[in-house]
Amino acid sequence: MRNSFAFLLLFLMFSCQSSNNPQKNKNAAISGDIIIFHAGSLSVPFQEIARDFERENPGVKVLLEAAGSVDCARKITDMHKPCDLMASSDYKIIKKFLIPGYTSWYLPFAGNEMVIAYTDHSALGDEISVQNWPEILLSEEIRYSRADPDADPCGYRTVMVMQLAGLYYGRNDLANKLAAKDQRYIRPKEVDLLALLELHETDYIFIYLSVAIQHGLKFLELPDEINLKKMELNEHYKQAGVKIKGNTPSSQIEVRGEAIVYAVTELDNAPNPLVAEAFLNYLLNNEKGMKIMNQTGHKSLIPVPQNPDMKLPEYLNQYTIAKTDTI
Repeated sequence: MRNSFAFLLLFLMFSCQSSNNPQKNKNAAISGDIIIFHAGSLSVPFQEIARDFERENPGVKVLLEAAGSVDCARKITDMHKPCDLMASSDYKIIKKFLIPGYTSWYLPFAGNEMVIAYTDHSALGDEISVQNWPEILLSEEIRYSRADPDADPCGYRTVMVMQLAGLYYGRNDLANKLAAKDQRYIRPKEVDLLALLELHETDYIFIYLSVAIQHGLKFLELPDEINLKKMELNEHYKQAGVKIKGNTPSSQIEVRGEAIVYAVTELDNAPNPLVAEAFLNYLLNNEKGMKIMNQTGHKSLIPVPQNPDMKLPEYLNQYTIAKTDTI
């Protein structure tokens, strides 16, 4: 009898220890808040993904915080705000600002391209084309807006588009002229530009294709040599480069042109790592999160080519394939 009682006591003690250890209890219902910093251009798909994830996991609350990707990183490095996951519109932001010290890995998961968006109220909207958009944007009667290069990858990618356009059209002065015009309409992140467009404060905005699609805007598709869409043109895109503010007020980081690649990472000190892992698995599932990403104008990169530089945790290897090109 005493032996039976001792065995029962040991069993109960082991069960309690196991239930208190989330790493040993991954099949149990997850709960608690998860904090996600993300690029503004991910707002629409992430809101939908978060709602679906919460429906599948009623004990979880997803707290989304949108900002320019550079500003998202600085909230972590400078302001030390708690964060579980960060999803950036440029994987290089994670590499340059968060590795090492805040995370050790990144996973590319989506692509995009740059377009010029406008509305029915935009002056010369019926005339703009691939051939004449530089002249239209430089016209005195036209106002256009763009994101801040120091706060948002969409901002420095816009400057790269201008530089690549100068090469494409054989105009050495084009990038400087475009960058010098309408600086009062520069905003911290790409989605801030939508308000200027909708209020008719500006006629055109440089924006991601996904954002234009999500908000029902008209848009001009740019040549592949300009739009930062294709990875096979990375050597060409690298002719463009922009210097942005670095990790300290006096430092700068040079960012070279490259095809647009979004990436996600989990922070080393994530407050709720078990839920973070579950959300990542939901996001990267081609029948769940990535299906929503595709529907909202992003191009899924899952499965992504394997690259040792990404230094992925083992459970994320299922979202990769044998390496073909470096990302």
